Amino acid sequence: MSTYGHALYQIVFSTKYRERTLVKSDRDKLFRYMWGVLEYKKCHLYRLGGAEDHIHIIVNIHPTNSVSNLIKDIKLASSAYIKQEGLFPDFAGWQNGYAYFTYSMEAKDNLIEYVKNQEAHHHKHTFIEELKSRPHHIAACKHWLAY
Repeated sequence: MSTYGHALYQIVFSTKYRERTLVKSDRDKLFRYMWGVLEYKKCHLYRLGGAEDHIHIIVNIHPTNSVSNLIKDIKLASSAYIKQEGLFPDFAGWQNGYAYFTYSMEAKDNLIEYVKNQEAHHHKHTFIEELKSRPHHIAACKHWLAY
């Protein structure tokens, strides 16, 4: 018997100390690498994006993966890749924590558009201002926002 599950996740994590080290010129290389990690873990990626200081991943996580282990694997593999390729010279690593949210499939298109427009969006609001402005996220992120 096969195992099947479907849940739409938004995963968010930032650079260490939220430093703005993910320069635009090499971000696509990082995103393609992270996509490969997700494919290897049998996850279905809907959208990956972010800004200078954080990453958003919209994904269906394969039932053989836990959220925490998947994020750990993405962070470890991408940190090694960044160092190996010399992509972001000032990159000091990822923050210790992360946030994740689940959504109904009806939210998928809106989430994809939201992640597509991260760069333009964050010219108006910082990452932290944005999280604090979303009441349904603030309760879940209270501890995480302290870092």
